[in-house]
Amino acid sequence: MQNWLDYYQLKYNRNPSKRPTCKTGFLGLWGSTVDAIEFYISEIEKLSKEEIEREKVRKDPKSVVPAAFVSFRTRWGAAVCAQTQQTRNPTQWLTDWAPEPRDVYWQNLAIPFVYLTVRRLIVIVAHFFLTFFYVIPLAFVQSLANIEGIEKAAPFLKKLIEKHVIKSFIQGFLPGIALKIFLILLPTILMFMSKFEGYTSLSSLERKSAGKYYIFLFVNVFLCSIITGTALQQLDIFIHQPPNQYVFPPFPLLSKKFKFLVCLVLFVRIPKTIGVSIPMKATFFITFIMVDGWAGIAGEVLRLKPLIIFHLKNFFLVKTEKDREEAMDPGSIGFDSSEPQIQLYFLLGLAYAVVTPFLLPFIIIFFGLAYVVFRHQVCNSHVLPLV
Repeated sequence: MQNWLDYYQLKYNRNPSKRPTCKTGFLGLWGSTVDAIEFYISEIEKLSKEEIEREKVRKDPKSVVPAAFVSFRTRWGAAVCAQTQQTRNPTQWLTDWAPEPRDVYWQNLAIPFVYLTVRRLIVIVAHFFLTFFYVIPLAFVQSLANIEGIEKAAPFLKKLIEKHVIKSFIQGFLPGIALKIFLILLPTILMFMSKFEGYTSLSSLERKSAGKYYIFLFVNVFLCSIITGTALQQLDIFIHQPPNQYVFPPFPLLSKKFKFLVCLVLFVRIPKTIGVSIPMKATFFITFIMVDGWAGIAGEVLRLKPLIIFHLKNFFLVKTEKDREEAMDPGSIGFDSSEPQIQLYFLLGLAYAVVTPFLLPFIIIFFGLAYVVFRHQVCNSHVLPLV
């Protein structure tokens, strides 16, 4: 290319009255006609910049990762390579199935194998403590999200609470709204934990985050709402019942055996008490389905959050058409947050189908709306997920 530039410069020096031209197509046979000297100068500058960047990448240790993608001619060869050990040291050279190019999470490619094991152990412990220690603030909020709890915490609001509209709102929707507010930031935290584990594909990150989110919802929304709600109330009533309500055998017993019998009777009645209390929590789950499920479907149709983010980016960051296209990117459907919620509603339907069938129409309406809305969003709005 430098030779062509020298040739056209010499040609121009011999005849300055006429600028040399060339065509940009293959071998200069076709394409648009441009100034030859300016064209080759610009091409040489591009190649020089690429060479400088290539040398910078080679010298920068952060730009080179100890990972590679290998293509095979046959699926059999790829399967053998992915499922066999390549060296004596099993941690020195690891092979695995590669994700699609658009599915690669590049930040995790350079993490060593030993670090991956340590990171996943840390995430398991952190997820355990996050799941079970989240019960404390959640139970506190749930205890306040009723009329008696608000009157105890803020006695000056008693007259306001006694109004019919506010009382109906507190009894019907406040517990579900309080629970929804506490769960807003949770998918982001769980996705950060999954990225810290070191998975190399976006689909794996979404699947692992969805699994963590479902475990969290099962423990804190399903079990915690029952245990910290009516079950504890029933157990408190049961503990404070007068002793003459219990009937024990009239035959004489020793004191230790008598105490053991009393404890056995109490232990046998605990499952019955919890079983009686579970249907009593159906009202809370009905309001939770309406607040989280129905309102969530409506929010998916409106998409207010992406709309606000787009206008902010359009006002502050967009300068070119490419920036505008990136700002208008709708993203995927959010598999890590939507799929665990659907599983939770299915679990509620299975749990309450026998004891409280009145809950089923609310769940059926949710699944009907979710089918229509998500089908429309997948076909017309979202980018298809990679999972």
